[in-house]
Amino acid sequence: MPKDVGLERLFGQVLQKLRHKRGLSQEELGFESNYHRTYISQLERGQKNPSLKAIFRLAKALGVKPSEMIRRIESRVEE
Repeated sequence: MPKDVGLERLFGQVLQKLRHKRGLSQEELGFESNYHRTYISQLERGQKNPSLKAIFRLAKALGVKPSEMIRRIESRVEE
């Protein structure tokens, strides 16, 4: 795992990258996933640890499988 980067931060980086790829703002992703924009922001900055339910809802809103999000985090942990 990269030094000083926790799993929460890695999740946030993956979330932000996928959100940008879909061309969504934090507010739009929040609307699509039924979460507040500030929660999306906290996730992206690694300040919150997402629940399993949150991962599934965010993945659905982003049009990816939850396992794809986890796979992307795993690949960064192995670096």
